[in-house]
Amino acid sequence: MKMKVNHLSENNSLLNQFLKEIRSVDIQRDSMRFRRNIERIGEIMAYEISKSLAYKTEQVKTPLGIAPTNITSEKLVIASILRAGLPYHNGMLNYLDKAENAFISAYRQYYDDTHEKFDVHVEYIASPDIAGKTLLLCDPMLATGGSMELSYEAIKTKGIPSHIHIACIIASQRAIDHIINIFPSEKTTVWVAAIDPILNEHSYIVPGLGDAGDLAFGHKI
Repeated sequence: MKMKVNHLSENNSLLNQFLKEIRSVDIQRDSMRFRRNIERIGEIMAYEISKSLAYKTEQVKTPLGIAPTNITSEKLVIASILRAGLPYHNGMLNYLDKAENAFISAYRQYYDDTHEKFDVHVEYIASPDIAGKTLLLCDPMLATGGSMELSYEAIKTKGIPSHIHIACIIASQRAIDHIINIFPSEKTTVWVAAIDPILNEHSYIVPGLGDAGDLAFGHKI
């Protein structure tokens, strides 16, 4: 079974306006606006993902009668990779407000000052039981796919999900290919706003947007 990859910016919507703004070297200087745009993309992504979930009908009592309403029947867990994932996670949670939440600390450990060779380490995980639930594994930037792979391996210690939605804003084609090769195709769906063609020598996405964590929260040392 071929893994489904939903490339959302291929269709015209307001998503593309927010995507333009987080990429723009002029607009992204405003860190508050950058965070809010990441959050808004998270809201749109949650809405798009919600169309693929299972639903059940409930009867809602109004002041004048009874209204049948379809609501999702899936148990959701939103899992985000820190730190850049925080505003993205908040956007998801604004719409999927009944979801449980998990957080994973994954970072690059560089070998030298050239920042060309590195390993990805997972340092910390806080998660509810994942077994049999629908997992939304979120990271704004998917450069190589290594952080996403290691984060999934870490979160599997909390149980095996029934389905995995990988949700990112900008991914390289290399990362998408890696996800397709690594994750179980029969129960994984990929959601991405934009797919960029290449990585540079530092494994940053080109054209990308730069370091999402630094743009959202300031430069780290």
